[in-house]
Amino acid sequence: MTHPPGFSSLAGRISGPSVSAWDIHYEAMAAARRGEDVIVLSVGDPDFPTPGPIIEAAVTALRAGDTHYTPLAGYPELRQAIAREHQRVSGQAVGPENVIFTAGAQNALAAVALTILERGDEVLVPEPMYLTYAASIGLTGATLVPVAQPPALGLRLDLDGLARAVTARTRAIFFATPNNPSGVVMSREELDFIAALAISRDLWVVADEVYATITFERPHLSIASLPQMAPRTVTISSVSKSHAMAGWRAGWAVGPVVLIEHLVRIAQCTLYGLPGFVQAGVLAALEHGRAAQQAMRETYRGRRDLVLGLLAVSRRLRCLRPEAGMFMLVDVTRTGLSADAFVRRLYRATGVSVLDAGAFGPSAADYIRVSFANGNDRLAEACARILGFVDSLPESPAQERA
Repeated sequence: MTHPPGFSSLAGRISGPSVSAWDIHYEAMAAARRGEDVIVLSVGDPDFPTPGPIIEAAVTALRAGDTHYTPLAGYPELRQAIAREHQRVSGQAVGPENVIFTAGAQNALAAVALTILERGDEVLVPEPMYLTYAASIGLTGATLVPVAQPPALGLRLDLDGLARAVTARTRAIFFATPNNPSGVVMSREELDFIAALAISRDLWVVADEVYATITFERPHLSIASLPQMAPRTVTISSVSKSHAMAGWRAGWAVGPVVLIEHLVRIAQCTLYGLPGFVQAGVLAALEHGRAAQQAMRETYRGRRDLVLGLLAVSRRLRCLRPEAGMFMLVDVTRTGLSADAFVRRLYRATGVSVLDAGAFGPSAADYIRVSFANGNDRLAEACARILGFVDSLPESPAQERA
């Protein structure tokens, strides 16, 4: 039998719980394509159609022949629009030279990691954290140092724990606000603490702000707008969630000009520019999509309140009220099942797929993540199935770890 010659040791770093956590989701998606009665609450893919004017802008660009190579950092007019959007959301004034348009926030995060990190560096990341952070950091040879945001603090940042985690090898702090999966929005006190730590220890800060425009009660604040933070902060965002454009693969990074120049060189040997018609759609989203964006946010707020109200009737489920985003974490400890067992058994019994939030970090080990990317009727039906499943479990079962 012939075997391939072998693989880089780096390839093995893209594996583990953060990958296997998606098993049930992929199974549910396949079942949905077959027309089976499943309800997918395991992914943050907005169920709204991309607004019509955005699609028309892309189609018009296609018909006009915008199918050729494009500038590596994005069209100048799009970079200018992103700069304006960044200033509107964050309060930090930047120019188009501070912006690179790239293939989604995940691509931006990985490119930034390759630019600022090297083997032996340490990166502090509050957890729960988004699943791809570990691979993006690990591929550089740097070490990800998780910092717990414990349930006792409502999955908010442990400031003392963050300070204790800093060593002579610490190079950067990566974090998301609003957070995926918890929906927690960092406070001014938390951001001030991170900023002071970064300044005193000369650290990079990479702020993932993909959900910045989907906040409910607590307003979003960008760390890049704080005094002395602009030269050491990289802000990452996209239109995937804000404008229902997940499949367009459109995001950006905003940071110091010298950093953007490095990212452009990475783009030259990876992406070699993004499709012009996609950029036309994103430009339309940023210039004319504000009303649709606000309508989506209010819809998510209503869905959050619906799911929270329905699941809260169960004394065996404890819901963490999200301050932003399109997810809610639910503590399933009182069901007697581990989160992984709960996810698998729930899907087998009801056809509802949710995600084991333990994949996002130990702080969320007892939680499942429920997505609001469904209409109210389907969300209500999913909640009814979840409650029925919970009611079917023995009152005092031994904790199942299967």
